[in-house]
Amino acid sequence: MKVVKGAEEFMLQGTNNKGVLLIHGYTGTPAEMRLLGDHMHEKGYTVLGVRLPGHGTKPEELNETVWQQWYGAAEEGFQRLQKTCNEVMVAGLSMGGLLAIKVAAELPVTKAAILAAPIYVQDKRVPFLPLLRFFIHYLKKRKRHYFVADKYNLAYDVMPVKPLSSLFALVKLCREKLLAKITIPCIVLQSTIEHTVHPRSAQYIYDNINSEEKKLVWYKNSGHILTLDVEREAVFREISKFFEE
Repeated sequence: MKVVKGAEEFMLQGTNNKGVLLIHGYTGTPAEMRLLGDHMHEKGYTVLGVRLPGHGTKPEELNETVWQQWYGAAEEGFQRLQKTCNEVMVAGLSMGGLLAIKVAAELPVTKAAILAAPIYVQDKRVPFLPLLRFFIHYLKKRKRHYFVADKYNLAYDVMPVKPLSSLFALVKLCREKLLAKITIPCIVLQSTIEHTVHPRSAQYIYDNINSEEKKLVWYKNSGHILTLDVEREAVFREISKFFEE
Protein backbone atom coordinates (compact mmCIF):
# COMPACT_ATOMS: atom_id res chain seq x y z
CA MET A 1 0.00 0.00 0.00
CA LYS A 2 1.04 3.60 -0.52
CA VAL A 3 2.90 5.11 2.42
CA VAL A 4 1.32 8.24 3.90
CA LYS A 5 3.36 11.38 3.27
CA GLY A 6 5.66 11.94 6.24
CA ALA A 7 5.42 8.33 7.45
CA GLU A 8 8.36 7.08 5.42
CA GLU A 9 11.56 5.77 6.94
CA PHE A 10 14.36 8.30 7.24
CA MET A 11 18.14 8.05 6.97
CA LEU A 12 20.45 10.83 8.17
CA GLN A 13 24.09 10.42 7.23
CA GLY A 14 26.51 11.18 10.07
CA THR A 15 30.20 11.91 10.52
CA ASN A 16 31.46 9.79 13.44
CA ASN A 17 31.19 6.23 12.01
CA LYS A 18 28.55 5.37 14.59
CA GLY A 19 24.93 4.53 13.80
CA VAL A 20 21.63 4.66 15.66
CA LEU A 21 18.68 2.47 14.73
CA LEU A 22 15.34 4.00 15.79
CA ILE A 23 12.22 1.83 16.08
CA HIS A 24 8.73 3.32 16.45
CA GLY A 25 5.74 1.89 18.29
CA TYR A 26 2.58 -0.05 17.42
CA THR A 27 0.30 2.00 15.10
CA GLY A 28 2.97 4.73 15.01
CA THR A 29 5.40 5.80 12.29
CA PRO A 30 9.08 6.81 12.03
CA ALA A 31 7.88 10.43 12.38
CA GLU A 32 7.47 9.97 16.16
CA MET A 33 11.20 9.17 16.32
CA ARG A 34 12.36 11.96 14.00
CA LEU A 35 13.11 14.60 16.65
CA LEU A 36 15.25 12.10 18.53
CA GLY A 37 16.87 11.23 15.21
CA ASP A 38 17.66 14.87 14.49
CA HIS A 39 19.21 15.24 17.95
CA MET A 40 21.43 12.19 17.44
CA HIS A 41 22.38 13.33 13.95
CA GLU A 42 23.57 16.65 15.37
CA LYS A 43 25.90 14.60 17.58
CA GLY A 44 27.45 13.06 14.46
CA TYR A 45 25.56 9.76 14.29
CA THR A 46 24.16 8.15 11.15
CA VAL A 47 20.50 7.64 12.00
CA LEU A 48 18.01 5.22 10.46
CA GLY A 49 14.36 5.43 11.48
CA VAL A 50 12.78 2.27 10.12
CA ARG A 51 9.13 1.92 9.12
CA LEU A 52 7.69 -1.34 10.41
CA PRO A 53 5.47 -3.48 8.12
CA GLY A 54 1.81 -2.47 8.21
CA HIS A 55 2.55 1.00 9.58
CA GLY A 56 2.21 4.35 7.85
CA THR A 57 -0.24 3.04 5.24
CA LYS A 58 -3.68 1.83 6.36
CA PRO A 59 -4.81 -0.03 9.50
CA GLU A 60 -6.08 -2.87 7.31
CA GLU A 61 -2.51 -3.67 6.32
CA LEU A 62 -1.28 -3.64 9.92
CA ASN A 63 -4.13 -5.99 10.81
CA GLU A 64 -2.48 -8.73 8.73
CA THR A 65 1.01 -8.53 10.24
CA VAL A 66 2.83 -10.31 13.09
CA TRP A 67 5.79 -9.46 15.29
CA GLN A 68 8.25 -11.50 13.22
CA GLN A 69 7.66 -9.14 10.29
CA TRP A 70 8.23 -6.08 12.48
CA TYR A 71 11.43 -7.57 13.84
CA GLY A 72 12.55 -8.44 10.32
CA ALA A 73 12.46 -4.73 9.43
CA ALA A 74 14.47 -3.84 12.55
CA GLU A 75 17.06 -6.54 11.81
CA GLU A 76 17.38 -5.40 8.21
CA GLY A 77 17.81 -1.82 9.39
CA PHE A 78 20.61 -2.89 11.71
CA GLN A 79 22.35 -4.70 8.87
CA ARG A 80 22.15 -1.60 6.68
CA LEU A 81 23.76 0.56 9.35
CA GLN A 82 26.38 -2.09 10.05
CA LYS A 83 27.66 -1.78 6.46
CA THR A 84 28.77 1.82 6.97
CA CYS A 85 29.18 2.20 10.75
CA ASN A 86 31.79 0.79 13.12
CA GLU A 87 29.27 0.75 15.96
CA VAL A 88 25.46 0.61 15.97
CA MET A 89 23.19 1.65 18.86
CA VAL A 90 19.46 0.95 19.05
CA ALA A 91 16.58 2.92 20.57
CA GLY A 92 12.98 1.72 20.54
CA LEU A 93 9.72 3.22 21.77
CA SER A 94 6.82 1.15 23.14
CA MET A 95 6.52 -1.91 20.88
CA GLY A 96 9.71 -0.62 19.30
CA GLY A 97 11.22 -0.99 22.76
CA LEU A 98 10.35 -4.68 22.71
CA LEU A 99 11.99 -5.00 19.30
CA ALA A 100 15.02 -3.14 20.68
CA ILE A 101 15.18 -5.73 23.48
CA LYS A 102 15.33 -8.52 20.89
CA VAL A 103 17.94 -6.61 18.87
CA ALA A 104 20.03 -6.06 22.02
CA ALA A 105 19.76 -9.73 22.98
CA GLU A 106 20.64 -11.19 19.59
CA LEU A 107 22.54 -8.72 17.41
CA PRO A 108 25.98 -7.12 17.95
CA VAL A 109 24.73 -3.66 18.90
CA THR A 110 26.89 -1.52 21.19
CA LYS A 111 24.24 0.04 23.45
CA ALA A 112 20.46 0.15 23.72
CA ALA A 113 17.80 2.63 24.85
CA ILE A 114 14.43 1.14 25.78
CA LEU A 115 11.58 3.66 26.03
CA ALA A 116 8.18 2.78 27.53
CA ALA A 117 8.35 -0.90 26.56
CA PRO A 118 5.14 -2.75 27.56
CA ILE A 119 6.04 -5.68 29.78
CA TYR A 120 2.88 -4.82 31.73
CA VAL A 121 0.02 -2.74 30.31
CA GLN A 122 -2.71 -0.68 31.91
CA ASP A 123 -5.57 -1.89 29.66
CA LYS A 124 -7.78 -4.34 31.55
CA ARG A 125 -9.12 -5.78 28.26
CA VAL A 126 -5.85 -7.60 27.54
CA PRO A 127 -6.89 -11.00 29.02
CA PHE A 128 -9.89 -11.00 26.67
CA LEU A 129 -7.95 -10.34 23.46
CA PRO A 130 -8.07 -13.93 22.14
CA LEU A 131 -11.87 -13.72 22.19
CA LEU A 132 -12.25 -10.01 21.51
CA ARG A 133 -10.51 -10.15 18.14
CA PHE A 134 -13.31 -12.28 16.69
CA PHE A 135 -15.88 -9.57 17.41
CA ILE A 136 -13.99 -6.28 17.26
CA HIS A 137 -11.46 -5.63 14.50
CA TYR A 138 -10.37 -2.12 15.53
CA LEU A 139 -10.34 -0.21 18.79
CA LYS A 140 -10.66 3.57 18.71
CA LYS A 141 -7.61 5.26 20.19
CA ARG A 142 -7.44 8.39 22.28
CA LYS A 143 -6.31 11.32 20.18
CA ARG A 144 -2.66 12.11 20.86
CA HIS A 145 -2.02 15.71 21.92
CA TYR A 146 1.58 16.90 21.92
CA PHE A 147 3.08 20.34 21.53
CA VAL A 148 4.92 19.45 18.33
CA ALA A 149 4.21 19.97 14.64
CA ASP A 150 1.62 17.58 13.22
CA LYS A 151 4.24 16.04 10.92
CA TYR A 152 5.84 14.35 13.94
CA ASN A 153 2.57 13.07 15.35
CA LEU A 154 1.57 10.66 12.58
CA ALA A 155 -0.20 7.49 13.71
CA TYR A 156 -3.35 5.49 13.07
CA ASP A 157 -6.42 6.68 14.97
CA VAL A 158 -7.50 3.08 15.53
CA MET A 159 -5.71 0.05 16.95
CA PRO A 160 -6.04 -3.18 14.94
CA VAL A 161 -6.96 -5.97 17.36
CA LYS A 162 -5.84 -9.08 15.46
CA PRO A 163 -2.06 -8.42 15.70
CA LEU A 164 -2.25 -7.75 19.45
CA SER A 165 -2.08 -11.48 20.17
CA SER A 166 1.22 -11.55 18.29
CA LEU A 167 2.38 -8.43 20.09
CA PHE A 168 1.76 -10.02 23.48
CA ALA A 169 3.56 -13.15 22.33
CA LEU A 170 6.55 -10.84 21.79
CA VAL A 171 6.04 -9.40 25.28
CA LYS A 172 6.15 -12.93 26.72
CA LEU A 173 9.28 -13.76 24.73
CA CYS A 174 11.02 -10.63 26.02
CA ARG A 175 9.95 -11.21 29.61
CA GLU A 176 10.75 -14.92 29.82
CA LYS A 177 13.79 -15.33 27.57
CA LEU A 178 15.32 -12.25 25.98
CA LEU A 179 15.91 -9.85 28.88
CA ALA A 180 18.24 -12.29 30.60
CA LYS A 181 20.35 -12.53 27.43
CA ILE A 182 21.15 -8.81 27.35
CA THR A 183 24.62 -7.91 28.56
CA ILE A 184 25.33 -4.68 26.65
CA PRO A 185 24.94 -1.26 28.31
CA CYS A 186 21.25 -0.27 28.43
CA ILE A 187 19.25 2.77 29.46
CA VAL A 188 15.56 2.31 30.33
CA LEU A 189 13.24 5.34 30.22
CA GLN A 190 9.67 5.45 31.50
CA SER A 191 6.91 7.88 32.46
CA THR A 192 5.37 7.44 35.90
CA ILE A 193 1.97 8.86 34.88
CA GLU A 194 1.19 7.40 31.46
CA HIS A 195 -1.96 5.37 30.77
CA THR A 196 -0.65 2.76 28.29
CA VAL A 197 2.32 0.99 29.84
CA HIS A 198 2.41 0.23 33.56
CA PRO A 199 5.50 1.88 35.08
CA ARG A 200 6.56 -1.38 36.73
CA SER A 201 7.48 -2.53 33.22
CA ALA A 202 10.59 -0.35 33.31
CA GLN A 203 11.63 -1.62 36.72
CA TYR A 204 11.16 -5.20 35.55
CA ILE A 205 13.30 -4.60 32.46
CA TYR A 206 16.02 -2.91 34.51
CA ASP A 207 16.04 -5.68 37.13
CA ASN A 208 16.12 -8.54 34.63
CA ILE A 209 18.72 -7.51 32.06
CA ASN A 210 22.19 -8.83 32.83
CA SER A 211 24.06 -5.70 31.84
CA GLU A 212 26.77 -4.46 34.19
CA GLU A 213 26.20 -0.94 32.91
CA LYS A 214 22.55 0.02 33.06
CA LYS A 215 20.47 3.04 33.99
CA LEU A 216 16.78 3.63 34.79
CA VAL A 217 15.33 7.10 34.27
CA TRP A 218 11.82 8.22 35.29
CA TYR A 219 9.76 11.12 33.90
CA LYS A 220 6.93 12.65 35.89
CA ASN A 221 5.27 14.97 33.37
CA SER A 222 5.10 12.93 30.15
CA GLY A 223 2.68 10.54 28.51
CA HIS A 224 3.47 7.36 26.65
CA ILE A 225 5.21 8.91 23.63
CA LEU A 226 8.33 10.16 25.41
CA THR A 227 9.87 11.34 22.13
CA LEU A 228 7.08 13.88 21.58
CA ASP A 229 5.96 15.01 25.01
CA VAL A 230 7.05 17.94 27.17
CA GLU A 231 10.18 16.28 28.55
CA ARG A 232 11.44 15.10 25.14
CA GLU A 233 14.55 17.29 25.17
CA ALA A 234 15.57 15.79 28.52
CA VAL A 235 14.92 12.34 27.06
CA PHE A 236 17.11 13.11 24.04
CA ARG A 237 19.94 14.42 26.21
CA GLU A 238 19.79 11.40 28.50
CA ILE A 239 20.01 8.97 25.58
CA SER A 240 22.78 10.81 23.74
CA LYS A 241 24.79 11.18 26.94
CA PHE A 242 24.47 7.46 27.66
CA PHE A 243 25.45 6.52 24.12
CA GLU A 244 28.45 8.85 24.19
CA GLU A 245 29.85 7.72 27.57
